[in-house]
Amino acid sequence: RMEGEEEDFPKVKLSKQNGVRKSESVEERREMITPALRDALTKQDIDFRLICKSKKPIVSMLRGRGGCYKHTFYGIESHRCMETTPSLACANKCVFCWRHHTNPVGTEWRWKMDPAEKIIQEAVENHRNLIRQFRGVPGVRPERFEEGLTVKHCALSLVGEPIMYPEINSFLRLLHQQKISSFLVTNAQFPEEIRSLVPVTQLYVSVDASTKDSLKKIDRPLFKDFWQRFLDSLRALGEKQQRTVYRLTLVKAWNVDELKAYADLIALGQPDFIEVKGVTYCGESSASSLTMANVPWHEEVVYFVQQLEKLLPDYEMACEHEHSNCLLLAHHKFKVDGEWWTWIDYDRFQELIQEYEESSGTKTFSALDYMAKTPSWATFGARERGFDPSDTRFQRKNKTKDISGC
Repeated sequence: RMEGEEEDFPKVKLSKQNGVRKSESVEERREMITPALRDALTKQDIDFRLICKSKKPIVSMLRGRGGCYKHTFYGIESHRCMETTPSLACANKCVFCWRHHTNPVGTEWRWKMDPAEKIIQEAVENHRNLIRQFRGVPGVRPERFEEGLTVKHCALSLVGEPIMYPEINSFLRLLHQQKISSFLVTNAQFPEEIRSLVPVTQLYVSVDASTKDSLKKIDRPLFKDFWQRFLDSLRALGEKQQRTVYRLTLVKAWNVDELKAYADLIALGQPDFIEVKGVTYCGESSASSLTMANVPWHEEVVYFVQQLEKLLPDYEMACEHEHSNCLLLAHHKFKVDGEWWTWIDYDRFQELIQEYEESSGTKTFSALDYMAKTPSWATFGARERGFDPSDTRFQRKNKTKDISGC
């Protein structure tokens, strides 16, 4: 431009794959949350504003009827867990997406963006408002109601791909400053973002299949180089010092016969833990051909994990949550003197992350520095099968068994 001219040219948007893609001003970017999307998600048991909140495990925990499988595996208190996401967008269109593809998809961020401070502030307040709705409700335990008003955990996993959010590191730091633990799930399509991620309490990657063909069939990724991105993401996970998890979702007749290939992928990223869960059937959808026939019984999931365990000399079945149709394989380093330490010392993590930040990242720490002992009822083979004995099991009369999990 000539000297003195106003700089009113639109900003150029860059694509990691294709270079300059098109001109687009910030003002022209679309809202991620459209009225139609808000309505669709609200109908799907979500308290939806700027954030998402699944109500089922919170209500169950408030009533003393048991928590999410993450309570059994890692000691998370469901009624104090703020399940949310800073990004509804995703780079996959998975056949088992429990939101029936009502969320937007894309390979890069191209929407208007709220600052991390605003998202967290409103997310915490929305969580508290949700808890307040149960004040005085019959069956709600008063002590858990009071506990629920203080957020202790944040699960960035409900919908979308949180790592796509441009301010994800700022978001995580703000959580830790408020003494809130962080659990982030990524679909293994953004390896560079994984590498640049600040420490989180626990970092997951979804490993929905173990071969290129089956991953394309199940996740239906948007990236053309999805398989290389997938492998690079697993390698990036292996470079992390804090707790890491592979999350395997079993879909009968789709991905349950690839044991050796799964073992090879586990050797690539060497996660601390491997969650294996039967797929959740979310009803008929034009976007998916899944039926109840694709949902494995819990005994079938147990058998799969037992066979996988034989191929993994460094891992062993550690925990089980029968109600969620889910099991946990853990690395032997979390077994101390014959006892499992899969739970998390959350106070210790907050001390370690504060020291890390104050030292500008020079004072690092590992997953073993904030592990906690797993209670006996949560371990595989226990009579309770993952149900906390301090709660009361509730069974609906004349209803089929609920294997949807939470």
